[in-house]
Amino acid sequence: MGIPSQNATSFLLQNRYSPRFTGVFICGNVMVIVHTKIFIMATKKKIAIIGTGGVPARYGGFETLVEHLVVNLNQEFDLYVYASTKLYSKKERVKKWNNANMYYLPLSANGISSILYDLISMIHAMFFADQILLLGVSAGIFTPIVKWFSKTKLIVNIDGLEWRREKWNKWVQRFLHFSEKTAVRFSDADITDNEAIKRYTAIYYKTASHLIAYGADHVTQENMTNNDVIKYPFLSSPYAFKVARIEPENNLSMVLETFSKTPSKTLVIVGNWAKSQYGITLKETYQSFKNIHLLDPIYNQKELNKLRANCFVYIHGHSAGGTNPSLVEAMYLNLPILSFDVSYNRATTSNQCLYFKDVNELQYLLENTSYTTLRKIGKEMGHIARFRYTWKYISNRYGSIFKAFDYNYKKPELKNAYQQGDYNKLVHNGYAHLSNTKLFYQNTNN
Repeated sequence: MGIPSQNATSFLLQNRYSPRFTGVFICGNVMVIVHTKIFIMATKKKIAIIGTGGVPARYGGFETLVEHLVVNLNQEFDLYVYASTKLYSKKERVKKWNNANMYYLPLSANGISSILYDLISMIHAMFFADQILLLGVSAGIFTPIVKWFSKTKLIVNIDGLEWRREKWNKWVQRFLHFSEKTAVRFSDADITDNEAIKRYTAIYYKTASHLIAYGADHVTQENMTNNDVIKYPFLSSPYAFKVARIEPENNLSMVLETFSKTPSKTLVIVGNWAKSQYGITLKETYQSFKNIHLLDPIYNQKELNKLRANCFVYIHGHSAGGTNPSLVEAMYLNLPILSFDVSYNRATTSNQCLYFKDVNELQYLLENTSYTTLRKIGKEMGHIARFRYTWKYISNRYGSIFKAFDYNYKKPELKNAYQQGDYNKLVHNGYAHLSNTKLFYQNTNN
């Protein structure tokens, strides 16, 4: 038996995943004992990503997340992204995007049709995927199908507390609540994007969720030009800024009422005003105020960044959900922030910005906060964002979960009922976040 050829050795050295091997090679009268490694070709894990409109991002936070997961993880995993034909023309429906395989469904990824959209995607994926990453829980009631009829691992990002949004009636809220509960229960790993939501899943579902937020380093500081000032005259003087979906839980009416009573301060809001009667009514009510500018959606990221990056203060009114992408983007741009006072926003900003609960408090902050204080807050927001909200870091966190199942990962569950005084025990077991439940915002009327 001869020594392996150079070509064979070269092949072995080019591959990974190598258990130890001891072999005996005989060359003439000489016996050589070799203790080495066997290198085995490893196939990439197949990861199906379900629950978004698709890539490249055209819609919201989850789509932006998926876009960056694809860009950052496409060399380590075989990625499969499900997309909606409602967002992409026939020419745009490519088979691969940045090495990710694309599947298109003739359904909307949002609203009530998202239930069927996610269900069909899950059934299709469970026949080939090693893991499914489900973003959102509208189809969470169907997650048992994946567990009962396949060996595919299921990872769920619950996307804040969708069932609490005011836009849903009580029956939809109950459905979404049950869907959330089912999705968490039948998942092999669950993800939350905010410390307050992690406390929520710990308290109500007895699970230690993975805390992974969103990145913001895709936004850039853009300088204004003379043409920009001609197009948007308000750029020539200080203005407050807000970008949001025009929905009740984002407190648009509170913010608009405040600025209508504060004519010395200019407000600019970018949003989908025509999407609902709520938005139409707000625009009709406040568009006549000279210090209030209500702009329709701006999908050009560079143009949006110009408006956002040059404001003197960013107003964040969101009261539902978890870590909001528009908030972390504002933080990354070093913007001073006045935020609605709920635990989600305090967790995202590490309690380092200024907070309001009503019109009077917001008006007081606008009229009494110095520019020196605002600049200090902006600097701190940028520091936090650069430490916690970068896409490379976020993508690596998701990648770590994908890899964990190669090592028989089991979802941790909280079985003991800890008391407030057991802080040392909480720290020892990695559940110290449960010691601060007073910050968790829970409306006891629901």
